Amino acid sequence: MKTAFLSNSRRIYQQVVEKMLVLLDSGEYPPGVRLPSERELSEMFDVSRPSIREAIIALEVMGRVSVRTGSGVYVIEPVNTFTDTKEFSPFELTEARVLVEGEAAALAATMITDDQLEELRNAYRDMVRENEEGNLTSERADRKFHEVISRATNNRVLMSTIAKLWDIQGQSPDIQHVHKSVCKKDGQKRLAEHKAILQALEARDASAARRAMRLHFSRSLNALHDASEAKAVEVVRREISERRKRFSIDRLGESAGL
Repeated sequence: MKTAFLSNSRRIYQQVVEKMLVLLDSGEYPPGVRLPSERELSEMFDVSRPSIREAIIALEVMGRVSVRTGSGVYVIEPVNTFTDTKEFSPFELTEARVLVEGEAAALAATMITDDQLEELRNAYRDMVRENEEGNLTSERADRKFHEVISRATNNRVLMSTIAKLWDIQGQSPDIQHVHKSVCKKDGQKRLAEHKAILQALEARDASAARRAMRLHFSRSLNALHDASEAKAVEVVRREISERRKRFSIDRLGESAGL
């Protein structure tokens, strides 16, 4: 069965990758199964065989398939190298996103297509709508916004890395707490930051895009520092309170029977 028409808004192989990921994640092609031949996939997706080859390479880089010479392409179990998110601090994750997504935005500014810019505008409009509805902590439109930028780099390694950084964030309670507190604190500020990124990409200004993306994450870093300091202060206060109880004159008097 042919898939729906694949628009020319993005490179064809990227669209094939997205379609294949849906099939893999749905279990239609479970781990261990050999994928249809290159010719069959070409007919299935109504694209050229070179596009299928590029898509297979991308899926292999993402760790979703294994190419066995002379045998075929096999689906493999996704390997999550970040299963234990406790080994990463919120500061490390945010720092990584500053560095990776800042440079990704700069690269995307030089390569983004008009259709991808429209996708980005739509994601921003969704964020505005969520904000108006009071849904300030939703990550759906936010992640879509950043995902469009990662695709616009046309770099599969960057796409995969950014996706994994988002996955780590989703699995980290500390990061989630800070993210929600930042979003709740000033929804308009969050929108302004994303609008600045959008405008830099619309202008295809790499330096401005990098700067806007880094400024966006600076607020999260500041919130992490504030949360960390507040937590440390609370720990010290608790320790002092316990020490006061332990070494109070009243308690010593009770122990002595006074």
